[in-house]
Amino acid sequence: MLDEPTIGLHPRDNQKLLGILRDLRDRGNSLVVVEHDEDTMRAADHIIDLGPGAGIHGGEIVAQGTWKEIDSKGRSATARLLGEPIQHPARGHRRPIDSSTSWIKIKGAKARNITGMDVSIPLHRLTALSGVSGSGKSTLVREILIPATSPERSRKDSRWESVRGADSIDRVVEVDQSPIGKTPRSTVATYLGLMDDLRNLFAALPISKQSGFTASHFSHNAGPGRCPACDGAGTIRVQMSFLPPADVRCEECNGMRWKPEILAIRYRDISIQQALTLSAEKAAEFFAPHPRIATPCRLMTETGLGYLQLGQTSPTLSGGEAQRLKLVTELASAQIAADHAHAKGRARRPAHHLFLLEEPTVGLHLEDVRRLLDLMHRLVESGHSVVVIEHHLDVLAEADYLIDIGPESGEAGGTIMAQGTPEQVATSKTSRTAPFLRTHLGRKGKS
Repeated sequence: MLDEPTIGLHPRDNQKLLGILRDLRDRGNSLVVVEHDEDTMRAADHIIDLGPGAGIHGGEIVAQGTWKEIDSKGRSATARLLGEPIQHPARGHRRPIDSSTSWIKIKGAKARNITGMDVSIPLHRLTALSGVSGSGKSTLVREILIPATSPERSRKDSRWESVRGADSIDRVVEVDQSPIGKTPRSTVATYLGLMDDLRNLFAALPISKQSGFTASHFSHNAGPGRCPACDGAGTIRVQMSFLPPADVRCEECNGMRWKPEILAIRYRDISIQQALTLSAEKAAEFFAPHPRIATPCRLMTETGLGYLQLGQTSPTLSGGEAQRLKLVTELASAQIAADHAHAKGRARRPAHHLFLLEEPTVGLHLEDVRRLLDLMHRLVESGHSVVVIEHHLDVLAEADYLIDIGPESGEAGGTIMAQGTPEQVATSKTSRTAPFLRTHLGRKGKS
């Protein structure tokens, strides 16, 4: 039994792993592999596809068979994308790299296995870094690019000779798959900043004003409206002798978090507690007259997170869900600020953020990868720059600019082997990524 064994593997290493799995099968063993990797699914003798969607929209077997046998016209997103793979560039064109392009130029970069590298990264573009594991991609981003583009950077630093073009960056945002909250008090709504808007909405109702309820009464983390027995947590932690503590539902509020008089306040027939049980998909429609609430919910839906409930606790989110939620938060913040400036009739220079992502496709289905690519493109279209470290060929093939580092790992790495558009990198004779990228760019439909 293997659970996503291809995570973090370069396509070359992936082929080696598939060879090992085939050898195990041929020796008379049975293998069950949980995977999103396209090559692994194509190599499988039998695919069992669950869906059709995620969360409450899943839980069914929607297709079975080899990748050529499963019906691409049915409900299986896996079958559809295996039969009709993404054609790159998915938008029909790449953003041009020409004389008008602005660049971050770092000369003489030095860190770990990187010794004297000159690297240039185009701004307002989607840039991908590829190469075998250990070749120096993370070192370049974490130990060179982040400090070199930080507003607090030193003009003199032993890690580089010079840095040019970083002054236009307002903020560096590292978007990883780390949890967005560690306690049940942290929810999707609190992370997105929707809780303040929900509280204000309920507090503005005539019945709330008549009752003397303010926005603080509608907070489950503080304020006079939360349940006094559980302090708004909805659960009470019970210490167990010789066992880990257990969280049990609060008997006073029955897990509802608020006092009865607060739950009696209704906006369009729902209480604030019921509002948190709405999925983002339903909330976008329900709160359509309130853009500050509806906009983040709509973006969540468009990026494949519409099944998440607003009150879902942060510790229950997967790494991929947390990462996309971070990106949605950035997009929603920019959208709301732009709408506010437009409503006020103010000319506003859009912020320029540098987004850094490391292997964001980990744990993502092919359909979610497509949505992630769309999300990264939207960030660039909003005026930002995106740099992503990846092995996933769909991401590499979709980049505006690709920098391949190698040739191998450790001391045998740390060198730029090829750079340019994916098509240009695919022609390289020395890049370990080029042969796989060349095949990927030339793919057609099911055959």
